Amino acid sequence: MIKAALFDLDGVVVDSESQYTKFWGSQFRLYYPQEKRLEQRIKGMTLVEIFSNYFNGQVETQQAITDRLNEFERKMSYDYISGFQDFIKRVKEASIATAIVTSSNQQKMTNVFRCHPELNDYFDAVLTSEDFDKSKPDPDGYLKAAQRLHCQSSECIGFEDSINGVKALNAAKMFVVGLATTNQPDALEPWCNLIVDDFTHLDLNVLLAEQGK
Repeated sequence: MIKAALFDLDGVVVDSESQYTKFWGSQFRLYYPQEKRLEQRIKGMTLVEIFSNYFNGQVETQQAITDRLNEFERKMSYDYISGFQDFIKRVKEASIATAIVTSSNQQKMTNVFRCHPELNDYFDAVLTSEDFDKSKPDPDGYLKAAQRLHCQSSECIGFEDSINGVKALNAAKMFVVGLATTNQPDALEPWCNLIVDDFTHLDLNVLLAEQGK
C-alpha cells in the first residue's frame, strides 16, 4: 500500500532542467572550454558537489558562479510539468503524503514558492540539499523523506527525471516512476518500474495497481 509520493523538483514538478542545462553549459564553456557536455554530468548534484568536483579550492570562482546562479534563478520561469497540478491534487485527495526531495538549496526553493505559493498545499514536506548528507544517486534524501513522513521505503513511490535520481530511488527500494522530460526512456529504463512522458495521462489508480503487483 502506498502511503507517500516523493517528487524531485526540476524536470518533475517544474520544467526547469533545460534552463539549468543552458546556465551550466555557459559556465563550463567559460572555465572548461576544452571539455564537452559537463553540464550533462552534474544533473542531480548539489551545488556543493559541483564546486567540489570541478572548482575545488577556487573561492573567487565559486563566489562568481554563485552570484550568477542566484541572479539566474531569480529570473527563471518555473512552469509546471504538463499534468502535474491535476495529478498532485488526485494524490492529495487519496490521502497520500507528499514530499519534494531536491538537490537544490533553500534559497532556490524560496524563488519557487514565490512563483507557486500553492505548493504549500501540495506538499507535506520539502527536503533540500541542506537536509541530507549525501546527494543522488545516494538514497539518503529519499530515505530521510520516508522517515519524515513516517513511512517505510516499500510504502513510497518516487518520481524522477535524472539518471542519478532514478538510481537514488532504486537504491532506496522504492517504486520508481521515471519522467522522460530530461533523458530518453531507454536511458532511464534500467532503474525504473514505469516510465512516462509527463503526468498528463498518468492515472493514479492504475499506477497504484501497478505498484501493488
